[in-house]
Amino acid sequence: MMAPFMDYVAPSKVVSTMLDAGAAKAAASLRDLVIRGFLAGALLGFATSLAVTTTVQTTIPVAGALLFPVGFVMIVLLGLELVTGNFALLPMAMLDKRATLFQLLRNFGVVFSANLAGSLFYAWLLSISLTMAGSVPPDAVANKIVAIAQAKTQFPQYGLAGLLGVFVRSILCNWMVCLGVVMAMTSTSTVGKIAAAWLPILVFFAHGYEHSVVNMFVIPAGMMLGAKVTFADWWLKNQLPVTAGNFVGGFLFTGMALYFTHKPKPDAAGAQASPAPPDLAAPAPPPAPALVLVPEPPVLELLTSEPEPTSEREPSAATDSA
Repeated sequence: MMAPFMDYVAPSKVVSTMLDAGAAKAAASLRDLVIRGFLAGALLGFATSLAVTTTVQTTIPVAGALLFPVGFVMIVLLGLELVTGNFALLPMAMLDKRATLFQLLRNFGVVFSANLAGSLFYAWLLSISLTMAGSVPPDAVANKIVAIAQAKTQFPQYGLAGLLGVFVRSILCNWMVCLGVVMAMTSTSTVGKIAAAWLPILVFFAHGYEHSVVNMFVIPAGMMLGAKVTFADWWLKNQLPVTAGNFVGGFLFTGMALYFTHKPKPDAAGAQASPAPPDLAAPAPPPAPALVLVPEPPVLELLTSEPEPTSEREPSAATDSA
């Protein structure tokens, strides 16, 4: 009765799935990385603009956070490429000798660029949509995006403390984002994957943490809508430190942490399957006695081997002749 609902996957098997996913991403073709990365960047832009729109309409920020994971769930279910999630999976595969350093750097570089292209493309389309291609002034949603873009590039005004703050926010963000990737692997059903992945993504977005790919959309979109942010502001004050923090959070607190505590143990599995030592093995059964067939001597041989009877008349005949 309960079999259809038992779709939970144990942590050790989840880590095996993470290693398989990391190896597959490392071996993916350039075409697939570009297409999947582009789509992932655009879909995360959709989710971000949805969250901003919801927040503006309801004036309740957590309402936007409740809806934002829809974009992440689409990315996971469609098997797309998000560089922040790969920060956890690819290093694990390399540590397990299932991917090379070249494959890791290739994946990070291509997927980061493809995410950026998809984010910029959607930001451009959204800016056209919100202003009727510049024919009308920005509405409340556009103004909110402008305000977010300007706020995300103001951390340096606090000096090193501000830089440390944005770096820590980035670590905490991708800790949760990569946990969302992992949680989706804890179920074999679509509904289970959605519910499990939704939780950590909601946590990160509700806290206002810094996500590299989200910022690839929201800061350029704000710039297109009139935010007073330069290209240098975007990259030096946000994009680069946020990407570095995202890498630390995904690599260290999700990928490595789970790998070292739940990694598969092939030696133990092999020991269970190996035969017992000779001194502990059960004694072998004694061999069955051999059946020896002794042929009977031929009847002809028995007949010919009997001594011939001697004639008693021969001596008498000799006597008579004498």
